[in-house]
Amino acid sequence: MNPLVTARTTPPRPGAQATSSAKKRTPAAEPSFLAAPPRCFRWLTAASRALPDYLILGAQKAGTTSLQRYLELHPAVLPPLSKEVHFFDLQSWRGERWYRANFPLRLQLSARGLRARSKAVTGEASPYYLSHPDVPSRVHDLLPGVRMIVIVRDPVTRAHSHYLHNRRLDAEDCATFEEAIEREPQRLEGELSRIQADARYASFAHRHHSYLHRGLYAEQLRAWFARFPREQLLILENDELARDADGVYRRVLDFLGLPAWQPPAFARHNAGGDETPLDASLRARLAAWFEPHNQQLYELLGREFAWTRP
Repeated sequence: MNPLVTARTTPPRPGAQATSSAKKRTPAAEPSFLAAPPRCFRWLTAASRALPDYLILGAQKAGTTSLQRYLELHPAVLPPLSKEVHFFDLQSWRGERWYRANFPLRLQLSARGLRARSKAVTGEASPYYLSHPDVPSRVHDLLPGVRMIVIVRDPVTRAHSHYLHNRRLDAEDCATFEEAIEREPQRLEGELSRIQADARYASFAHRHHSYLHRGLYAEQLRAWFARFPREQLLILENDELARDADGVYRRVLDFLGLPAWQPPAFARHNAGGDETPLDASLRARLAAWFEPHNQQLYELLGREFAWTRP
């Protein structure tokens, strides 16, 4: 149970489907018939397509869309069919062929690499990967050498931003953030077991209503560190990306083995506008609840962040 409040007995709303606001992007340099072929062509040519060189694992509402868009602008990067492929969390049962169909042909990557005079890479950003319990093992089985990027954000502001995002998408019927937090334990009850029992089970509550759970970064990262060497994961912080996008971008390019390059601008994507203020008393309660979990994260990473404190 949530230690902040007692969960109410109001039944959860029926699963309205959230929609992604991220727009698909076709690289201008690629002929249209190669860059965005029909699904049937992608399926038929799946064996000739690349698997991703990198994954942006999350966290949701921490800047994953912006970072992916910055990378897609790089001359040596080719994007997937969509930013969020959601294979390892929601579509793993479709198999590797389905996953490959979302990525460029290996021939396209080779051609792009020749033009860029560098190796060319592709990758995707599905922010549910970080917190989904089965994703670390699934990624390890298919992509044991993949490079992974995680962006963490102050869990208090992340949770509030997540709630506002869901309200905009009509994926949340709670009229207030506080009510949504009160209902979180009830909504998530039993969902973890159902997820792990059935690869085809997509939990609306676990994905969309896990406002506090998504901020337990230490717990989530331990699951990844248990399966991958730490040098395969780059941990970034949302405020760093906002303050010094150029510096963070250089670190990401170095991590991915890409040549230095800078986009014309570092625009924010999918920000949504978190203009609704968070009640000060609720902020303090959430800060107190997250504090021990944040301390675990600081010890795990060996550094601290200037996040909300009680």
